Amino acid sequence: MALLEDKVVLVNGGSQGVGAGIVRAALREGATVAFTGRRAEVGEKLAARTGATFVRADLADPERVRGSVDEVIAAHGRVDSLVNAAGLTSRGSLLDTSPELFDAHIAINLRAPFFAMQAVVAHLVARGAPGTIVNIGSNCAHGGPPFLAPYSAAKAGLAGLTRNAAHAHRWDRIRINDLNIGWTETEGEDAIQREFHDAGDDWRERAAERLPMGKLGQVDEIADFVVFLLSDRSGVVTGSLIDWDQNVVGATD
Repeated sequence: MALLEDKVVLVNGGSQGVGAGIVRAALREGATVAFTGRRAEVGEKLAARTGATFVRADLADPERVRGSVDEVIAAHGRVDSLVNAAGLTSRGSLLDTSPELFDAHIAINLRAPFFAMQAVVAHLVARGAPGTIVNIGSNCAHGGPPFLAPYSAAKAGLAGLTRNAAHAHRWDRIRINDLNIGWTETEGEDAIQREFHDAGDDWRERAAERLPMGKLGQVDEIADFVVFLLSDRSGVVTGSLIDWDQNVVGATD
């Protein structure tokens, strides 16, 4: 039996990158899938290719975050599972981050997941139904490099939020977990490397040479792990912060 048979899954930030991989994996495992994104052209193209439902939403707006959950419930009758995969990774250090950049990171990387979880959990509690939520975090929640100061702060907040919500709603049988992913090969990362790090066309190969497994994290591998966490196969696990990376946090040579 498919892992997500007869489940309705909402993927926030599902138009591209890790989110799009999760959309494809959830569909493969039998789910009815809806996803949000800001760019209509990109979202509609993925929806046409996959059969998933696209909901256009700027997740920086809490009202659109909550409204998108309502739209999915209106279209499909319910939401059983949520994935918060939207992320902003623009660079900023402690010394050069503006208030506007800091607020943008908090809006997308922390506030949007908060209000999406609020809406979905309220819906599940009202139904008296169990559910699952996976937040796509980052290994930067443990500290991160100097050029990702606001990002690291927001992802650390998301880790704390995950555990708080998982504890608060464990008796509602709503399982909430956080997957702290490491350096991953996506379209967005390609753009970031070129914009902020003067990377050339060979940046992936050069990066792979410096990594233990000889490659960056792969979207499909992450998506399979997320589907497992959304499914009943992951058992009773909740409130877990799972480091999905090839570098071991806290270990040194």
